[in-house]
Amino acid sequence: MTTPHLFDTHSHLNSPKFESELPQLIEAARANGVHNIVIPGYDYESNVRAVEIAEANDGIYCAVGYHPCDLNDLTDDHYQQLYTWAKLDSVVAIGEIGLDYYWDTTTKELQDEMFRKQIAIAKDLSLPIVIHDRDAHGDILRLLQEEDAAKVGGIMHCFSGSWEMAQECMKLGFYISFGGPVTFKNGKRPAEVAAKIPLDRLLVETDAPYLTPEPYRGKRNEPAYVKHVAEKIAALREMPFEELAAATTANAKTLFRIS
Repeated sequence: MTTPHLFDTHSHLNSPKFESELPQLIEAARANGVHNIVIPGYDYESNVRAVEIAEANDGIYCAVGYHPCDLNDLTDDHYQQLYTWAKLDSVVAIGEIGLDYYWDTTTKELQDEMFRKQIAIAKDLSLPIVIHDRDAHGDILRLLQEEDAAKVGGIMHCFSGSWEMAQECMKLGFYISFGGPVTFKNGKRPAEVAAKIPLDRLLVETDAPYLTPEPYRGKRNEPAYVKHVAEKIAALREMPFEELAAATTANAKTLFRIS
């Protein structure tokens, strides 16, 4: 029986934690049906590495952007570089960008400014955006609305918000993506929301090397494990895993304009 194709829409293969075994991780992913991966950048060096990996591997793409926890010392040149990278076929989105009030609430104004700036760049480039939202649901939604992010849409990465917020994000043209937490015993809210999202707005991811799904929780995450996320969501929705895999892969290819 053929393994259903899966698309890991968010995996940090550019992490130094993967440097020594990248070929093996990609091979393991493909053996588990994961034939497409998007690698998001978060600072200059990780963007460079994401582009390098994506350019060298079929079926692997990347997003470029600056994470809200990596905004210090950025210059106009850093933002201009996004335009240069965007000319590459391997670059399919701007991200991951957004707001993070968990690690640092002293930089809210700077985070706001840089988030708005990168949304504007995405609109200039007609690229979707990959949203990082931690403890900032209200401000994320407000800024997406104020900056007319509906013009490009994108992904609510590793969604942790309410069903009501998910509905507002979908009105703006965003897809809702779930990772390892949907498999956790204490992941009641993501599980409830994942069961309700319209199938044509649903995506899966790992956020590797972080947020490892059950049954591997506590170990380092990797793209091959997105299968466990998809299986859990299929079970929550009482639908065949193969159908869930096909739908989420098609959704990702539609969003990222991959034929």
